[in-house]
Amino acid sequence: MIPRTIYGEEHELFRDSVRRFVDTEIAPHHAQWEKEGAVPAALWRKAGAAGLLACTVPEEYGGPGGSFLHNAIVIEELGRVGAMGPAFPQHAIVIAPYIMKYGSEEQRKYWLPRMVSGEAISAIAMTEPDTGSDLQNIKTRAIRDGDDYVINGQKMFISNGQIGNLILVACKTDPEAKGSKGTTMIIVEGDRKGLVRGRNLDKLGMKAQDTSELFFEDLRVPVTNRVGEEGKGFAYMMTQLPEERLMIGVRSVAIMEVALQWTIDYTNQRKAFGQRIADFQNSKFQLADVKSDIVVARAFVDRCIELHMAGKLDATMGAVIKLHCAELLNRVLDRCLQLHGGYGYMWEFPICRAFADARVTRIAGGSSEIMRELISRTLEPSA
Repeated sequence: MIPRTIYGEEHELFRDSVRRFVDTEIAPHHAQWEKEGAVPAALWRKAGAAGLLACTVPEEYGGPGGSFLHNAIVIEELGRVGAMGPAFPQHAIVIAPYIMKYGSEEQRKYWLPRMVSGEAISAIAMTEPDTGSDLQNIKTRAIRDGDDYVINGQKMFISNGQIGNLILVACKTDPEAKGSKGTTMIIVEGDRKGLVRGRNLDKLGMKAQDTSELFFEDLRVPVTNRVGEEGKGFAYMMTQLPEERLMIGVRSVAIMEVALQWTIDYTNQRKAFGQRIADFQNSKFQLADVKSDIVVARAFVDRCIELHMAGKLDATMGAVIKLHCAELLNRVLDRCLQLHGGYGYMWEFPICRAFADARVTRIAGGSSEIMRELISRTLEPSA
């Protein structure tokens, strides 16, 4: 592999501590959490004590004051063991920045220390039954009533929907507004009357991460729970998407790398027709193609991390990351599973679980079709 230059000595020391935590507190228990359909809330508090949550939160709000690189290390180490249950990346990279960038000072002082410690387990509620990637047409309403908003509506496919106690909800505060206008982000605490948690959805993959329906039935919150300005929610969501899509790229490459190693190990142990699977020319060529794809993807994603750190990662490049890495991840895992033969289809083998987990990357965070549409808008003929 090409030597990585984005991480310094301090980052590698942090990686060592993250790896120890993942190997002792997550990997041995993940299979059981897949059966249970959720990770325990206690894990979040342990992760908080170990400094794994919301690494970019400034020290003044109880955080470690790290950078995106620290969050990326957490993503990579979770990917290394195929641990898709703990939604730490969403917590750190998707939700915490909303509070940091757009929240009031009171919200920052109250929520950020709790997010860092794991006391607050966050969820973001955007998707609805009839609006997946089409976030302009959400139907959940938050109508102003004096000093409160009254929220009614339904959200779908919400990670941490069962255990989350800090839920950031995208609502329409202006029912007459069309398209992206009139969307507002509002915090809903997990114990609010009128919040109804639906079933924990039975998914193809990512089985240890609870994913739920949420219902809001005349749920009343104070106006002070609004994050940022009223009606600016859609703009906030679009601003945060490149970082979320970079997160998906970081995780995808980490999973591809470990999947390649699983497959190399398996094909060197398994025999057919009197020789190792690894000795067949087809196996060598398949693995050579996979390694080449991963090396290029790793260099590309690391460069995009550098751009993000410099504040130069734009929406188009975020879409390129998401499209390329999600599609490549699924192709790589398909090849690796094929080289495992029948055992690759067995849930007890990590390649099987990784294959199932990966399928959602072509959908979540904006489908591949939407990414293609966004990228296509930048294609212009030469003058």
